Amino acid sequence: MHYAVPRILWDAKRLSRLYTDICAVRGWPRLARLTPSFVQPMGLRRLLGRVPKGIPRSRVAAFTSFGWEYARRRGAVSSVSQLTAVHLWAGQRFCELILEADHEEGAAIYGLNSACFELLRERRQQGCFTVVEQTIAPRRIEHQLLQVEELHYSDWQSPTLHDENAEAFVRREAAEWAEASLIVCGSQFVKDSIANCGGPVERCIVVPYGIDGTFKVMRGERPSSGPLRVLTVGEVGLRKGAPKVFEVAQHLKGRAVFRWVGPISLLPAARERLGSVIELTGPVPRTEIHPYFSWADVFFLPSICEGSATVTYEALAAGLPVITTPNAGSIVEDGVSGFLIPPSETALMGETLVRLALDHMALSKMRAAALERAQFGSYAAYAQRLHTALLNPY
Repeated sequence: MHYAVPRILWDAKRLSRLYTDICAVRGWPRLARLTPSFVQPMGLRRLLGRVPKGIPRSRVAAFTSFGWEYARRRGAVSSVSQLTAVHLWAGQRFCELILEADHEEGAAIYGLNSACFELLRERRQQGCFTVVEQTIAPRRIEHQLLQVEELHYSDWQSPTLHDENAEAFVRREAAEWAEASLIVCGSQFVKDSIANCGGPVERCIVVPYGIDGTFKVMRGERPSSGPLRVLTVGEVGLRKGAPKVFEVAQHLKGRAVFRWVGPISLLPAARERLGSVIELTGPVPRTEIHPYFSWADVFFLPSICEGSATVTYEALAAGLPVITTPNAGSIVEDGVSGFLIPPSETALMGETLVRLALDHMALSKMRAAALERAQFGSYAAYAQRLHTALLNPY
């Protein structure tokens, strides 16, 4: 979320240090910005977008070599088990590096799930306040939901059912909950998922996210004729609902055009099938995403598992009605600024888009409601919610 949490803490004079793997203001990445933009590869452009704005560089500690190695290992995996192993290695190694460099005695810790267990344990033993943010539903719940999708759509994506390291990841998350004074959840869906895992729900608090107001995009009135323009942003795969978008796009052929921005994790045949009805752009740096929101009339994300999908916040700020699922953890008001439809109700998703394609007045009214709801999802509103949660958590 563009370093929202450390920025909020810094503005409140509560940030001692931001530890990260790699960013554009520390180490050799600072020099990379001298490369002309027209020759910058995609990966470099994405790296240069990692700037913790407003935080003095002296307060940022980046382990650049580790970040580079983490990226290299992720790129070299050939199975989901190997990928989970890389994430487990990275979470532990990141903590080790921080503990070796950390001189902030007595400071509280705010970490992200799977990447802070060793830190939480040490600071909890010292009597410090410890916070873990569960950025997505726990791995056990995510795995269960993906199992159902893989059984229904076995020819879409390489299976994740045989992840030999999944239980180790589940145990690490649970161990972090045990060491946390407070567990921050981006949505009720995440909190309920922790409860379903037998986690300490009494120490969970729901804090919906927020994005910068600078995300707002310029747009004119939608033409009175022409197909509805439907945008999806995120990894193209089963978790984000790729087969559901395909079914809906087929149903609306001639009445709507679909565009999906994000890296593609589908098997070749499924990718070709999806690409026959949807424009697949591939990944786009976050700093270059605005024109895609300007193009769209509606945002569509039939995700089966999220934390609180910030792309839906961005869509609202762009004046786009959002059609998504309760599992996306969105702040959308059902029937007002968009629609919340269960992941299994693909036919209803299609019918909803058809209604918006035919009723321009309803679409216009919902666009205005989206902009209004975006205020709840603003950076300022998020900062206030987070401060309240940290100061008066229970």
